[in-house]
Formats: sequence, structure tokens, C-alpha cells
Amino acid sequence: MTTAPAVELRTFTELDAVRGDLIDVYADVRAALLHLPNYAVTAFGERLDRHGAEPGFVTVLAYADEYPVGYAYGNTIEHADRYWQRTTPEPADEYTKHPALALKEIGVRPAWRGTGTARRIHDALLATREEAYVTLMVNSAAGDGKVHALYRSWGYEDIGQSQPSAASPVLTVMIRSTR
Repeated sequence: MTTAPAVELRTFTELDAVRGDLIDVYADVRAALLHLPNYAVTAFGERLDRHGAEPGFVTVLAYADEYPVGYAYGNTIEHADRYWQRTTPEPADEYTKHPALALKEIGVRPAWRGTGTARRIHDALLATREEAYVTLMVNSAAGDGKVHALYRSWGYEDIGQSQPSAASPVLTVMIRSTR
């Protein structure tokens, strides 16, 4: 891991104030995939607007000299949420009987990768939450499985698979305690 430039982490519960920064960072983070329909900036913007209107929305952005360099965001999901309904096999009741945090996106610009910035953003986001569990979806095949392995090193475990949309690849659903 290289030494990260100093970053300031800021937490927001209203999307309007930071929507432009989130889209800007996303476009840089996913630059190699933007030609695919599910990863296009317009598709991300639509998902972001939907997620930003859902209960418990929160985002943490990292700024270096007022320049946004990374983000994570999520929201609360309940037992009957479509997130759980699309997960196969059906997740254990222990994970779904109470609200959980769905970490919908996390990313850092290429220059900040390997610096611990993503983990700092992740941990700052979890520190704001009361839910017992946090869940996320990852494309296990992307990047030779490095991102999947990274999430495992952060304490996540595989519990199933999901295909959130027809344009999306099949994703691995992972979960861990928020503490």
C-alpha cells in the first residue's frame, strides 16, 4: 500500500448537494467499463437518483484539496426489499429479519487506489449506521477477482448471487457485521 495524500471524509444524507461529485468520480472509477450499458454514466445517474430517494440514504466522499477522489453510498433495506428478493439462494433470516445496510457503490479514482482510501471511506460510512449487517454485490470475475478478495479481507462473506437488471452481470452477494 502506498501512502495516501491527505483526504477529508465528508458524510451526506442528501443527494442533491453531492450528485455532481459522485457522478464525476464514478466516471473516472469506471472509465474502462463506460461503454457497457449497465456501467454507462446515464445508467449510474438513474440508479443514483433512485438510491438517493430510498430510506436511510447516506454517502461518504473523500476530498483531497476540495477535489473528490472517492465515495461510497448505501441505504437501508428491509426484509421484503427487492435486493433480498433477487438474491439466490434466499438469505438466512438472521440477515434479513432486521433492517440492513446495502452498500450500493464504492470507488476511488485510480491515483488513490492502494492507499487505504477506499477502506477509510467504507469504515466511515459504517460508523454512521445502526444496522447490524451490511451487504454488497460484487462482480467476482472483474479485475481477476481482486475486488472480491479485497471485500473478503474486510470481513465480508459470500451468501448468494443476484442479477439486479438484465444489463447487469450476475453478481456475488456478500455480507458482514457492521461492527
